[in-house]
Amino acid sequence: MDSYSESRLNSDDFAPAKGIVASFDAFPKTKATYLTKARNGSALTVLLLTTCAYLMMTETTHWWAGDTTHSFSVEKGVSHTLQMNMDVVVAMKCSDLHVNVQDAAGDRILAGETLKKDSTLWSQWGQSRDTHKLGYGAQDKPKLEMEEDVHDYLHAANRKKKFSRTPRFRGPPDACRIYGSLEGNKVQGDFHITARGHGYMEFGEHLDHNAFNFSHHINELSFGPFYPSLINPLDKTYATTELHFYKFQYYLSIVPTIYTTESKALGSSTPPSSSNSWGRSSNTVWTNQYAVTEQSHVVGESTVPGIFVKYDIEPITLTIAEEWGGLLALLVRLVNVISGVLVAGQWFYQIGDWAYETWLKRGRGRAQSQGVLTGRKSGEYSSNGYKSNGYVDYSSPGPSPYGQPQPQPPQHTPSYGYGMPFNEKKRSD
Repeated sequence: MDSYSESRLNSDDFAPAKGIVASFDAFPKTKATYLTKARNGSALTVLLLTTCAYLMMTETTHWWAGDTTHSFSVEKGVSHTLQMNMDVVVAMKCSDLHVNVQDAAGDRILAGETLKKDSTLWSQWGQSRDTHKLGYGAQDKPKLEMEEDVHDYLHAANRKKKFSRTPRFRGPPDACRIYGSLEGNKVQGDFHITARGHGYMEFGEHLDHNAFNFSHHINELSFGPFYPSLINPLDKTYATTELHFYKFQYYLSIVPTIYTTESKALGSSTPPSSSNSWGRSSNTVWTNQYAVTEQSHVVGESTVPGIFVKYDIEPITLTIAEEWGGLLALLVRLVNVISGVLVAGQWFYQIGDWAYETWLKRGRGRAQSQGVLTGRKSGEYSSNGYKSNGYVDYSSPGPSPYGQPQPQPPQHTPSYGYGMPFNEKKRSD
């Protein structure tokens, strides 16, 4: 049997197929006379398509950039040494300064013999726009925390790894630049710069107190492999004082850190060595970052002034990795975005259409008067040519809308005697 007969459908109710390809359509199309066009349907379609395209582009961009994850783990590797890199300019002559490192193991490192000292002028430093006080950004504005980008660290780590040259000057020097790298034990320690004849028992001339001035510029202070392009909290900072007995004290908490884009480096916290090549690859950087707290204050003449940096090493490793999801994950996210937008758009459209219809019905009810419904829409003409307002009109002749003669309003006829009309009474007489 015909499928239309089985479904009790009439083929006349459907529009004929247009074209050869359309004739093979398994779903018949309804005639246009049976369709009702939705209000603002095209505008809603354009809005939904635009929203889907924007969200799809956003999801694709986010997927391409990857997700940055931060994970902490107990440090598995064992390393006995820690490299310290520093570049400090102090507003005193090099011959008047002593640089030393003393750790919790009791070892004392004469850093003054390992690090380089260059005489310079104090006015030559601090001219860069990046120079700032600790806790402030460029030009001493409040510093804003920015999200870390692994690619920025990887790119900066691959740049040159040398200290810059000391600028030339004319005239007598009034400052000293102390820079270089030194090896120490990987334990808690104290790095300090003091004046000659103060802080340690030694032979030599006692430096006059009026020559004390521990104002300083810290161009570089980092731990681990030297990456001069990686910015640390104390890099490019300065601190000044006009007092002779002043103690600058910094407390550092060092955390071993891995920046990587390789998945095989995520589960490891072993420092770079000959056995693990990922530590030296261009996609992984092994370094140390630290948090710093400053407690600088004026001291008495019985206390040793200077610059003191106390550091402690945390037994954990921070891994900052950038990961990408697979192509299947991207497709699932795109399907979720598109389906969510379409479903939400359909809901909002139905709610708006229902609210609009409700508002129209209330407006019509207030505009119409009470009466008997005729079944004819307001403004529609009847068969006798009279315009209907949706109610029975007693003033217009013609048939009733229900198939019977339209009732006429009762008319009053005066009567004279015995209840007979005047004309009939006169005719009977």
